[in-house]
Amino acid sequence: MNTQLIEARAGRITPQMEAVARDENRSPEFVRDEIARGHAVIPFNPAHKNVKAVIVGTSYKTKVNANIGRSPVRSCDDEEVAKVNVALEAGADFLMDLSVGEDLDVVRQAILEACPVPVGTVPIYEALSRVGGDAKKLTEELLLEVVRDQAEQGVDFMTLHAGLKREHVPLAVKRLLGICSRGGAILAEWMQTFERENPYLTRWDEFMAICRKHDVTVSLGDGLRPGCLADASDAAQFAELGVLGELVTRCRDAGVQVMVEGPGHMPFDQIQMNMEFQQKICDNAPFYVLGPLVTDIAPGYDHITSAIGATAAAYHGASLLCYVTPAEHLCLPTSDDVRQGLIAYRIAAHAADVAKGLPKAREHDDAMATARINFDWKKQFELALDGETARKRYEDAKSTEEGEDDHCSMCGREFCAVRTTKRLAEEQAKL
Repeated sequence: MNTQLIEARAGRITPQMEAVARDENRSPEFVRDEIARGHAVIPFNPAHKNVKAVIVGTSYKTKVNANIGRSPVRSCDDEEVAKVNVALEAGADFLMDLSVGEDLDVVRQAILEACPVPVGTVPIYEALSRVGGDAKKLTEELLLEVVRDQAEQGVDFMTLHAGLKREHVPLAVKRLLGICSRGGAILAEWMQTFERENPYLTRWDEFMAICRKHDVTVSLGDGLRPGCLADASDAAQFAELGVLGELVTRCRDAGVQVMVEGPGHMPFDQIQMNMEFQQKICDNAPFYVLGPLVTDIAPGYDHITSAIGATAAAYHGASLLCYVTPAEHLCLPTSDDVRQGLIAYRIAAHAADVAKGLPKAREHDDAMATARINFDWKKQFELALDGETARKRYEDAKSTEEGEDDHCSMCGREFCAVRTTKRLAEEQAKL
């Protein structure tokens, strides 16, 4: 089986390319050429039977990923599958299963069957789970086995923390917050314990063969992403980024689709530089970012602090936003946390798309303005990113009789600027 990248480089247009072209208001030829250059990816493992083709790249709508997955101390398989449905209802374009613990193939199979959008994983989590959480028992062969098993099961994209080298570990441990990536920390401990290089790098060609066989898109993980503002844009982060740039070329040479993961926590004024630097180093491979969170002091509200950074990141070049929920840094997200995180990130993604002037990006906004001037509440709720919440707020505070819906409770009828504007327009039309 050929990957989307191999097909595109051969000049062929796949059914998946045709599907995303319709969704994105682009020509199939444009999509094919972008994939051939590696500037866009379509994570699409044929073994994931009900998956929809979704494209990631700067020329397309900014996509949003939702992370779910059980922890060693909280949640169960049924709860995580329920979160899949919440995420889909809230508009997730991608979903990652970050589960740890026993029998991960069971929960992953349930998620794959329930999820029609691309599903991703972090294989090092399952590898560590299979050895009871003891990093000293990890082997290169086990990691290869896990990647193979997940690919055969239908996982569409995988985070491989291959850019973190043994020589980077001393740089990272000097930081204020050290290594905040779970995958990065696991591999750093393994490399330091055995005085060996990253197993993803030493067995790279074998990992590529698995991904090529199943058309698994590689998401090059940022194991040294900054976990606080003080660590942003430091030597450790950029040392890893340099390796990721090299690996982008190696993925493409192997016929494997690839995107690159990015920070993290970062002062707002550093976001543009980081996005542009990544695109330069990684030859415009799609950039997949977590936030960035623009302040460290708002636990419980990090879906907001990160959405601020996510809008800037998407405007300056990020293609896929990994949501952050109100539970970030505090606990395993609930279903309501998942919903809140997704709504915040869909707002961030759409705001960036409007600012970038993507085809038809502003149509919804203009339709909403029309509905507002016409006091068409039903249409407003239909157009809203979270129409049910908007409707409930309106109805709970409504103080008018049935049929008197030409104002809301904030201004009332007499002080409503929209009503006044409509009167002005009517008077102007008579002149």
